[in-house]
Amino acid sequence: MYYVILICRYMESPTEMHLLAAKRIFRYLQGTKDFGLFYRRSGKSIMSEFTENDYTGDQDDRRSTSGYVFMLDTCAISWS
Repeated sequence: MYYVILICRYMESPTEMHLLAAKRIFRYLQGTKDFGLFYRRSGKSIMSEFTENDYTGDQDDRRSTSGYVFMLDTCAISWS
């Protein structure tokens, strides 16, 4: 996910290097498409959320970045 976000920053004026990076990401995804997540059922489930924010932390364009993950027990169920 990190590398997808990284190359998306250069969508306005991509170079050959960005195209090669995108192709590498697609090759990785093609090789992992059969992978999955297994969630065990437990007696009492606990839902938790973690967030991360970085205001103007990008050195190239001073944009803010943020992310989150929702977890059910110890398993991630949603993230960005």
